[in-house]
Amino acid sequence: MASHRRPKQPSRARVTVLTTAAAAAVALTSQAANAAPVDKPSKDEVKTKVDKLYEEAGRATDKYNGAKEKEEKLQKEISTIQDNVARGQEDLNELREGIGQAASAQYRSGGIDSSIQLFLSADPDDYLDKAATLDQLSSQQVDALKKIQEKQRSLAQQREEANEKLGDLADVRESLGKKKKEVQSKLAEAQKLLNTLTAAEKAALDQEETRASRSAGERVDLGNEVPASQRGAAALAAAATQQGKPYVSGGSGPNSYDCSGLTQWAYAQAGVSITRTTYTQANDGTRITRDQLAPGDLVFFNNLGHVGLYAGNGTVIHAPYPGKVVRYESMSTIGTFQFGVRI
Repeated sequence: MASHRRPKQPSRARVTVLTTAAAAAVALTSQAANAAPVDKPSKDEVKTKVDKLYEEAGRATDKYNGAKEKEEKLQKEISTIQDNVARGQEDLNELREGIGQAASAQYRSGGIDSSIQLFLSADPDDYLDKAATLDQLSSQQVDALKKIQEKQRSLAQQREEANEKLGDLADVRESLGKKKKEVQSKLAEAQKLLNTLTAAEKAALDQEETRASRSAGERVDLGNEVPASQRGAAALAAAATQQGKPYVSGGSGPNSYDCSGLTQWAYAQAGVSITRTTYTQANDGTRITRDQLAPGDLVFFNNLGHVGLYAGNGTVIHAPYPGKVVRYESMSTIGTFQFGVRI
């Protein structure tokens, strides 16, 4: 038989709770709808921020290159010292062996005082000859002992020097690790910003840079400035052959470059050896002002954060930053010009 009980009605308290929850949900939805949208940075704003990050990454890369260069120098010095110590130890062993043989000979003679042995000689002439030989041998032994002492002191000093340099090497390698992380952090941050751009915005940026680079190259062709020197002209010509090669942090050619890697490589092709980093290349020649620039001069930007080769007519050929290639560019779009250096 069917039940005729009336359905249980919800309590007033439960109705109140449900009503309140529903009202809160409606309010939150309304607030979310009316909240001001988060402003997405424009293409130009992203480019400005990315350029700044690349500048910072460039400085960190330069310091990394400097530490890497120091590491290689220390390794060579340590290797040379260790080779010298090994050769010195061989010399010391030979000197000790000579003294040991002389001592063994005296022991085998019976340990009789040499003067008595000579006195018992029947032949006076033989006595004099042996006496002269003994004096000479004694002198040689004294010299050998002195050489042993000097060699021991020298080896101890060289070993101490090697240990100090090994300590320096450990410090440099720790610094290398930190600089590498700093570079990677800056580049990752820049990439994160670039990822906020649409495909169309990225394409627009690339087109703008390509047009600017082509225009800068055409300006070079129209210029008629006299090169700074024959070697400067040769370095500039070498750099021009590397157009299109990618920027890679730490790259020094011939497949990829960072900014100072390109300038060092270009001058090497001209028969001139310059240092590896931007902040040391700044001291590799005579500093000059902007109005003194001539093709082939080094040009520095952004507080030694970047270097390129002056190509004439207000343009530079350089390795810009990650994701880009060696190209011509107007000085006005690179950053704040600092000074030039004539090699």
